[in-house]
Amino acid sequence: MKVFMAERDLPGITMDQLGAAQAAVIGESRRASEAGTPVRYLRSMYVPGDNRCACLFAANSADDVCRVNDAAGVPYTRVVEAHDLPSPQTS
Repeated sequence: MKVFMAERDLPGITMDQLGAAQAAVIGESRRASEAGTPVRYLRSMYVPGDNRCACLFAANSADDVCRVNDAAGVPYTRVVEAHDLPSPQTS
């Protein structure tokens, strides 16, 4: 699977609404996976000063990520392939 980023503009969203949106996409990701279309929610970053959010998903295609977000009712401006770069291990 590849990593995809859903970019969002969320003016006026509250932290409660943001949490509900996150729960919705997590639930729809699980439902899609159980139905045979693997989509896994990875994490989100929210920038309150810009009202922007980026959510990472593991999936086979951007279309699968779009379908999950559409089913969850969570808006996005675009879904693009991304590279999730973990922090290097320190000794």
